[in-house]
Amino acid sequence: QVQLVESGGGLVQAGGSLRLSCVVSGPSFSSRFIAWFRQGSGKGREHVATISGDGTTTYYGSSVRGRFTISRDNTKNTVYLQMNSLKPEDTAVYYCNRNDNWGQGTRVTVSS
Repeated sequence: QVQLVESGGGLVQAGGSLRLSCVVSGPSFSSRFIAWFRQGSGKGREHVATISGDGTTTYYGSSVRGRFTISRDNTKNTVYLQMNSLKPEDTAVYYCNRNDNWGQGTRVTVSS
């Protein structure tokens, strides 16, 4: 059974940084793509970033490219999302995803 647990959200001022973590339990972590999505209030779920199992391939949503960086540590079964130059429009609940499995989310609030 796969479980994903996000952490690291909080309140930050515009221009600040946060690092989110997602710990993934279950088999074959190092061979799986992991993604981050987000959902703002009254909005649909938006793709933020994806990373391949070995960490060599990454994809980013257009709204975060150049500001966010996804990475992983396969020795810790953890995926990270480094978020820099945060904007109020980045305010959302951020979710970790692997195939059909989702975490409970961690809330990020960016004040102007």
